[in-house]
Amino acid sequence: MVADSDAPEVIRWQGNYITAKTRGRWEYVSRPRNIRAAVIVAVEDRHVLLVEQYRVPLGRNCLELPAGLIGDEDGGEGEEALAAARRELEEETGYRAGRMVDLGSYYSSPGMVSESFTLVRASDLIRIHGGGGVGDENITVHRVALAGLAEFIESKRAAGVAIDVRLLMLIGTDLIGEDLT
Repeated sequence: MVADSDAPEVIRWQGNYITAKTRGRWEYVSRPRNIRAAVIVAVEDRHVLLVEQYRVPLGRNCLELPAGLIGDEDGGEGEEALAAARRELEEETGYRAGRMVDLGSYYSSPGMVSESFTLVRASDLIRIHGGGGVGDENITVHRVALAGLAEFIESKRAAGVAIDVRLLMLIGTDLIGEDLT
């Protein structure tokens, strides 16, 4: 019997932004053209920038860190993660970062999605416009005090807003309930 890891990868369906694949018994999705994502942690003055937008797969709004695809636009195949993060932060939140630091690549759901994202820390923030995204993204920007972040997230959850898993990194130690230092 061939192990799943040795089985050939088969593309079952491909769209502009998602490719459905199988390998052995596994079904999963990936991004075509090696498109990746940039996720931005914009923290300054003990506040973090979050975005809220409607997500079709969830059928409701979702509270998230600002993020976007790297190299997804025509001619953007060589776009760097920090350049995409800078562009997405400005489009979604209206803030420009004077400093951006690459914190590495991560996988958010490796049992189902092969997509990786580059986590970027943004600082030296200057508000240049109201944000909200491009086209019909309809993004609401939230500047939330870190001291009240867990309560803010719970209020959004109670209002029926979905919560992106990446917000756990901002409140994770509070969930464990122990001092990990």
